Amino acid sequence: MERAIAHLDLDTFFVSCERLVNSSLNGFPIIIGGGDRGVVSSCSYEARYFGVRSAMPIHMAMKLCPQALVIKGDMQLYSKMSHLITDIITAEAPVVEKASIDEFYLDLTGMDRFFGTYQWTNELINKVKKESGLPLSYALSINKTVSKIGTGEAKPLGALYIPTTDVQSFLNPLSIQKIPMLGQVTYTTLSRIGIRNIQTLSQMPVQILQQMLGKTGVDIWKKANGIDFTPVEPYRERKSISTEHTFEEDTINISLIKSLLLGMVEKLAFQLRSEQWLTSIVTVKIRYANFDTETKQQRIPYSAADHLLNQIIYELFDKLYQRRMRIRLIGIQFSGLVRGNYQINLFEDTQELMALYHVLDQIKKKYGIHTITRCASATLKHKTKVSSTNK
Repeated sequence: MERAIAHLDLDTFFVSCERLVNSSLNGFPIIIGGGDRGVVSSCSYEARYFGVRSAMPIHMAMKLCPQALVIKGDMQLYSKMSHLITDIITAEAPVVEKASIDEFYLDLTGMDRFFGTYQWTNELINKVKKESGLPLSYALSINKTVSKIGTGEAKPLGALYIPTTDVQSFLNPLSIQKIPMLGQVTYTTLSRIGIRNIQTLSQMPVQILQQMLGKTGVDIWKKANGIDFTPVEPYRERKSISTEHTFEEDTINISLIKSLLLGMVEKLAFQLRSEQWLTSIVTVKIRYANFDTETKQQRIPYSAADHLLNQIIYELFDKLYQRRMRIRLIGIQFSGLVRGNYQINLFEDTQELMALYHVLDQIKKKYGIHTITRCASATLKHKTKVSSTNK
């Protein structure tokens, strides 16, 4: 049976959310980001026309587009709208993968036996637009790679259907930069030998690409030829990461406990960023000396930033710890995970802070997670466990 994979992407999601609550922003170039020393988290098509791009320093963006309106950003709003759209899509589609806060894959294979898959997808898109008020683009094709490229070509507010017979003719004239996960280094390497469009790449002997780029060469050759068997991974809110610490002796030392929580958050947040996850649900667990166990949970805007998560964890612990008994075990869990870049919620932070996160993560990846840490948690060690379900 031929696969039918749809890719849905909300157009300039953050900007669209802001315009939804404030229609006076319509038509103006909009930059979402924080302060003169911050970076662009998102921008409208009107701002992109002047060369503004995501991750660009705000001061540089304002030189390119001085008439732009800069909005700090409201992650609470964006998270709420993302959850709303997720609920609409998962209630209708048989298999849904939430690839990021504003991006979805749908496996609609076999549905054409009952009604046209393209027609069904159009009806779903119209329902999302009607119930959320947000614009989106989509493409329907035989696999995730082709449908994702198709959505990029359909934007803004567009739709594409790319059947098997049209896949190669659709891909051929496009730049190899359109291929998902083909980075700047690979593009530079290939362009030096004259490979700049997908047709040229698809006609290259795969053995040569493998010699040049290793496994990456084989992967991008397959994508250039419209080959991708990657499955749509069903979206589950229950996926989580968690860590627990059992004290050798039951304790009532709150300073020690909070230092330990700091280290636990630091370790799990680093794991989130390394694996490109954002969490939307934070849970703290306490097990008392008499083995009574209590938890407290809070839904939060999508995040993977230590300093934001630390604040939530401390607040939950203070609300949870009311019995003033000795504690045997402490644990935290991040769940409601979705793919995404942790930088999207640092609206109030500076370029320096974002650069600091990047440098710290690079050091940890190269030399180990315990090589650099906050002073308060430097001497605390604990084991981390990863779970696919809530506990």
